[in-house]
Amino acid sequence: MMKPLAVLSQTVNKNVIVELKGKREYRGVLDGYDPHMNVVLKNAEEFYDGDPVRKMGLVIVRGDNVIYISP
Repeated sequence: MMKPLAVLSQTVNKNVIVELKGKREYRGVLDGYDPHMNVVLKNAEEFYDGDPVRKMGLVIVRGDNVIYISP
């Protein structure tokens, strides 16, 4: 069984979905992360309650808000 940070390290430079508190979600390419689950996404798109909101070049997400990250 792999640890979560090991899975994230294999997912760098690949598309991921980051689900946040408050029905918010970001989809983009994982550019980096840290042990607190703070993540950096490039070519990101923001969704709210499943509906697209906007496209963003770079997003930094604070780990306290992350529910899950899906590769």
